[in-house]
Amino acid sequence: MKRKMNFWPAVFIGPFLILFIVFVLAPAVFGVFVSLTDWDLYNAPEFVGFDNFKTILFDTESIYHDQFFNGAKNTLSFVVMAVPACIIIPLALALMLSVKARGHKLFQSLLYLPNLFAISAVMIIWAFQLSLSYGPFKDWFGLDINITSTQPWAWIAIVGVTLWWCAGGNLIIYVAALNTIPKDQIEASQIDGAGSVIRFFRIVLPNIRSQLLFTTVMTTIAQFNVYGQALMLTGGGPNNSTRVLMMYIQQNAFGTGISAAGMAAAMAVLLGLVIMIFSGIQFMISRRAEA
Repeated sequence: MKRKMNFWPAVFIGPFLILFIVFVLAPAVFGVFVSLTDWDLYNAPEFVGFDNFKTILFDTESIYHDQFFNGAKNTLSFVVMAVPACIIIPLALALMLSVKARGHKLFQSLLYLPNLFAISAVMIIWAFQLSLSYGPFKDWFGLDINITSTQPWAWIAIVGVTLWWCAGGNLIIYVAALNTIPKDQIEASQIDGAGSVIRFFRIVLPNIRSQLLFTTVMTTIAQFNVYGQALMLTGGGPNNSTRVLMMYIQQNAFGTGISAAGMAAAMAVLLGLVIMIFSGIQFMISRRAEA
């Protein structure tokens, strides 16, 4: 007896699969190919093997070596500061909103609202707010320092604006996760006299472990790709101290002068490998915690 073929899965998966191949998989494969070439975007790519990677990683006299390691250092600094903030603070806000006091839905909506803005709009808003010349922060707090051009204030501004922009997305996930925690576990712990701290570590965290892993991995990936914040808020300054790796990649590929698309693609591939390594480490730590 012949089995009937069910085409419905292909109907629903097909459009997404086509878009994924065209806009994600194909550009990624092409980017890896370009990283193995010497290409100026105009002439035909010249295959050079792993020479771009050798130059970036080991040629200390090359400008691309200096760019990569300065950009990687600045990017990693941002990730170390931004990822914990974008995980812990939204979780704390979600715990506050879980009390379901009057108006909690309104506060939840207001906290999520910045997540709907484009990065360019967010940076324009905050560049105006932090401006020493005409920004209101100068009058409100009596600031007499150019925040976006002075360290460590430049990093504080970038991380703070990033938190304001992206915290709402993780907040919604945590609120939904907290609502799925079995009520009988909470009630049993209260009857046993467990305090709020013990309930948080013994009941809340184990029940939302999957959501925490998801938000941690996705937030880490997003912050490693930081670009708009540093570009529009500080311009990479002062003295290239906030010039992140994505800015160097864009500069080499599409900046002024002769394009070094091969070098830019090699930097992007190395960045992708770093993201994969960090994501893998996070998965391993989560697996061991569950075991």
